[in-house]
Amino acid sequence: MTSDKQTYFVTGCAGFIANRVAHLLLEQGHKVVGIDNMNDYYDVSLKEHRLAKLNGFDSFEFFHQDLEDREAVAKILDAHTFDAVINLAARAGVRYSMENPTVYMTTNAMASLYLLEEMRLRGIKKYVLASTSSLYAGQEMPFVETLAVNTPISPYAASKKAAEMMAHAHHHLYGLDISVVRYFTVYGPAGRPDMCIFRFIKWIDEGTPLTLFGDGTQSRDFTFVDDIAKGTIAAIKPVGFEVINLGGGNQPVSLNTIIEKLENLLGKKAKISNKPFHIADIKTTWADISKADKILNWKPEISLDDGLEQCVRWHQENQPWSGNITLP
Repeated sequence: MTSDKQTYFVTGCAGFIANRVAHLLLEQGHKVVGIDNMNDYYDVSLKEHRLAKLNGFDSFEFFHQDLEDREAVAKILDAHTFDAVINLAARAGVRYSMENPTVYMTTNAMASLYLLEEMRLRGIKKYVLASTSSLYAGQEMPFVETLAVNTPISPYAASKKAAEMMAHAHHHLYGLDISVVRYFTVYGPAGRPDMCIFRFIKWIDEGTPLTLFGDGTQSRDFTFVDDIAKGTIAAIKPVGFEVINLGGGNQPVSLNTIIEKLENLLGKKAKISNKPFHIADIKTTWADISKADKILNWKPEISLDDGLEQCVRWHQENQPWSGNITLP
């Protein structure tokens, strides 16, 4: 990246992570053109809440379009001169991908291919692709980027693997500069309501029994959304082709520990309803982030305690609406 004003195409800009990426780019003085289909996988009012924060910038332009509509995307690309495409649009969620695998393949893999092809045709050289720690299922920890990730255990992970490989092919064949960033359990204010921290805060606060798959000893490398957004922006730099982990980098934290910390912040005790561990879930995730430090000069800055406090504060400050958000 340079200090000059750049123009970026950010997909999925009403989504949790893409919204923060777009917001930080706009604050830095860049122009952002965003696209989102505003699908109802989870409560659309949350997406509208995020999008409203971007609409306050004169240098933001929004298209309510589906990334799978190649003709519509081509028109957007023709109307602007983009310095990079940051593809954060995706169907997320391991469990739901088992119920509707087709939409995961069309959105996560085919739409990514459409983007790559339209970039190739227009000479847009820089592509940042969001990928996932779910690819590391069954591998030795901490997860390092050189591990073979050829055994995905969910359609979601498989679709992301397909997108990574198609990106590599376009780098090899056409010289596109590709940064693949693999995210590790991202959380933060206005987060995804299908993720545990959002759900746990809501359930503990309202006194609803908290659904916990397994015994709570499963653990994650939780990473605050602003840290992830900064790492994603850092990945806009020229790298050739690189896969880079963006994670907390510390020892994984159990869900039981998360629940205890949220109980303390909310001043309420959780009522827990245990369910069997889900077959498509990974027991533990833990990122080796030394490559991100070396290539991007990136390290996470927000501690788990500070991040959880920000999540609880957002929930409380946006009541009663935040408490009424429908969970998928």
